[in-house]
Amino acid sequence: MSHITRPVSHPANPLDLIREKALWMRRRAFRMVYEAQLGHPGGDFSAIDAIATLYFGVLRFDPQQPDWPERDRFIMSKGHATGALYTALCAAGYYPEDWLETYMQPLSRLNGHPNRNYLPGVETNTGPLGHGLPVGLGIAVAGQISGASYRTYVLTGDGELQEGSNWEAAAVAGHRKLANLTLIVDRNRLQQGARTEDTVTMDPLDERFRAFGWEVAVIDGHDHAALLKALGSPVAQRQKPLCVIANTVKGKGVSFMENVAAWHHGVPNAEQFEIAMKELV
Repeated sequence: MSHITRPVSHPANPLDLIREKALWMRRRAFRMVYEAQLGHPGGDFSAIDAIATLYFGVLRFDPQQPDWPERDRFIMSKGHATGALYTALCAAGYYPEDWLETYMQPLSRLNGHPNRNYLPGVETNTGPLGHGLPVGLGIAVAGQISGASYRTYVLTGDGELQEGSNWEAAAVAGHRKLANLTLIVDRNRLQQGARTEDTVTMDPLDERFRAFGWEVAVIDGHDHAALLKALGSPVAQRQKPLCVIANTVKGKGVSFMENVAAWHHGVPNAEQFEIAMKELV
């Protein structure tokens, strides 16, 4: 049976839309964390600009048909950053905003980690770190074998790259020259309670991925124009998978959160919430 699809089309110059959505996502995600008194706002805020760029400038998808076969696939491997993912899916039209009001509540579809059985638009369950890239690898290999037109995007945290499963997947992706696979590394240099470099040295991260057979772009992960250029680069012009190392700031946009490891899973009090809302304009 054939389906009539209504894939999202992006404006010729979507930068204003991306900025608008990224700001809305920050404000809405912070409100969700404040009301639930649970969440990971620091990592939400470092990843939001990349995710907003994907959904409102790059990805082909149809929120009315989440399983549209030709959709691009996005996997949020750092699954704890649900504030960023859930607000993006909501803004993209997968479900109404009032669903966000149930964030982290008992029996809510908006769990602390995304579950594809509960929410449209979630490609795979994530949370245990190091799973997203291997799953994305499998999806990209399937597309390569079948000649499908969809592209696969995976976003990982930089601390997450301490999981060896990522490097096994990276080796296979480079070997198979998976031009249809893009990895975004949220390089905020902080993980739970510490700097990544004090835990396990990551640098030179760009050279590591090149050694595994990847193309690499190192960019400002809060520069929407740079993100759009890197993430929207034509797959037909590539012969390797692409790793976009997005240099970011944990807690970006809120003065007392920026570059503070405690905001990996910190939650705001009433005074902090008001300060943040005044700064997020």
